[in-house]
Amino acid sequence: MELDPLILSRIQFAFVVSFHAIFPVFTIGLAAYIAVLEGLAYKTGNAAWDRLSRFWIQVFAVVFGMGVVSGIVMSFQFGTNWSNFSQATANFLGPVLSYEVLTAFFLEAAFLGVLLFGRDKVPKGLHFFSAIMVAVGTFISSFWILSASSWMHTPAGVELRDGIYFVTSWSEAIFNPSFWPRFFHMALASFLTGGFVVCGVSAWFLLRKKDVEVHRRALSMSLWLLLFMAPAQVLVGHAHGLNTAEHQPMKVAAMEGAWETKTHAPLILFAIPDQDAQTNHFEVSIPGLASWFVTGDVAGEVAGLDQVPVELQPPVAIVFWSFRVMVGLGMLMVLVAFIGLALRYRGRYAETHWYLQVLRGMAFTPFVAVLAGWFVTEVGRAPWLVYEQMTHAEGLTPSLTGGMALFTLIGYVMVYAVVFAAGLYYLMRVLQTGAPTLEDIGHEDQKQRPKRPLSGATASWEQEESKA
Repeated sequence: MELDPLILSRIQFAFVVSFHAIFPVFTIGLAAYIAVLEGLAYKTGNAAWDRLSRFWIQVFAVVFGMGVVSGIVMSFQFGTNWSNFSQATANFLGPVLSYEVLTAFFLEAAFLGVLLFGRDKVPKGLHFFSAIMVAVGTFISSFWILSASSWMHTPAGVELRDGIYFVTSWSEAIFNPSFWPRFFHMALASFLTGGFVVCGVSAWFLLRKKDVEVHRRALSMSLWLLLFMAPAQVLVGHAHGLNTAEHQPMKVAAMEGAWETKTHAPLILFAIPDQDAQTNHFEVSIPGLASWFVTGDVAGEVAGLDQVPVELQPPVAIVFWSFRVMVGLGMLMVLVAFIGLALRYRGRYAETHWYLQVLRGMAFTPFVAVLAGWFVTEVGRAPWLVYEQMTHAEGLTPSLTGGMALFTLIGYVMVYAVVFAAGLYYLMRVLQTGAPTLEDIGHEDQKQRPKRPLSGATASWEQEESKA
């Protein structure tokens, strides 16, 4: 059997990116949460915030390290497996990826050292500032990475001459048409991921009745976050979908399982797409709703996959089902957040056993939703590397063989399995240990430190916990 280097290279890159993506999306949200905890500890002098910050910094350190290790090899793959693509896009992607390292990675690395090891060696204000800088660095990193990725979906500000892209407008290329919807969509996904993980871990501690006061605070904060972020993600996701319908209509057609261009297009709830037959089996749909979502009019026309040849259609089944997994989990997040509000109104959000068990399970759902969304985005672009300008086959390294691609794929799987196992082991040790004790953090110093006056949300959290 002859090995296809194109298929193997696509599988390899999909595996590496999917494995890597779950770490940044968590650390971005968690870094912001740690910065808030550090700010509360600095402002109030309350040991509970300090203990929470120290605990989650340990988690952040492990996950950040796993993300760095898993992400380093991605840039190498551009040269080893996709050299034609690298050569053609180097004038834009080369500087953008370098800017990510210079402006984000160096910033994160420098202040992460202060955050991890400088708590008792630098002024408290500087330690708080380092937490802010780490959080800012994660967003700067996502800015550049999403700019590069978005450009591949909606190329702008460039001119293609003799197979090479030349930048004609840096602002148009960086802020390409799909950038902002994707950036905000990913930012909210990061907050949701961090929020649900904190909720799940806090629920686990509460079920074990360990450090109840501390983890009740963490749960309360995170549930307030989710209450606003989950519905906001639905709205931003819809805006992102409209942007995609404008610039990548075939991706939306695959998401909707729409084989024909039609007015009064139905919203397909369930179907089994058959790409060979160009039809759906066992379809369950709502007439006109897809037209209304995409055009604002139930009689509006929605583009179908019949507008392009079969060889230019994305793999419909993967995109179709990944989209439904992402949307389904998103709606579940909204439901869980509002149930938390109802239980909070009754004063039972931290004592209701079944709800805490639900939150434990929900800690994993954002990662699944992120991966499903990533599949929709990247698989839905196929067969294009640069949308409607360069295919995967055109970007592949000419001298690459199937055996070479298979060898490196197996190597990455084995190495990443070791990285994941080691990271999971250390994370479990951190969770088993729990937050540091009052003696560990020198609580006597905490008591001697005067508290600053509280205001706003901080005061409400403190009052709520004191009553509890």
